[in-house]
Parts: sequence; C-alpha cells; structure tokens
Amino acid sequence: TLIFSSDQTTMFLEVKNAQYIKDFKIFLEFNNGIALTVDLENELNGTVFIPLNNKEYFKKFSIQFNTIEWENGVDFAPEYLYQIGKQQNINIQN
Repeated sequence: TLIFSSDQTTMFLEVKNAQYIKDFKIFLEFNNGIALTVDLENELNGTVFIPLNNKEYFKKFSIQFNTIEWENGVDFAPEYLYQIGKQQNINIQN
C-alpha cells in the first residue's frame, strides 16, 4: 500500500467518489483531494475481467471499502487507479 504524506499527515489512499463517464472511463475523487478520470479499457485483461468488457456491466460498479468494485467482486486497488490516472493525465498534457 502506498502511503501519501502531506502537511505532516499520513493517509492511506481511498476512492471517496466515483462516477461513470463513458466507454471505460470513470471519474474518481480520492481522499487526498485529487480528482482524476481513469480509462480502464486497456486494464481489463484476464478471465476475471471478461464481464467488465461489456459496457452495460462495466457501468454497474459501487464503492466498497476504499475502492470501486463490480458485482462479480472484481476491483482495482485505489493506489493502482491513482497511478494510472496520473499517468494518463500526464500523457494527455504532452
């Protein structure tokens, strides 16, 4: 687990809000105050992710514990979502 330090406060990263945008994109707000749009289209590899390739199924996530989770129990670590979201946003700016 990544630990983020800010103003002498250490926090574990959590997804506080999530909203479906379109295709495989989700807008995420984290407990560190950062908000990112994450495109998971290229992250849905492996047998467990097969249902998520259906956009109607993909839309049906909820926040469980500290991250987004789908009905079949699949989730992504909040740190992973944060890292790929930051990387995708850097690529958009360049």
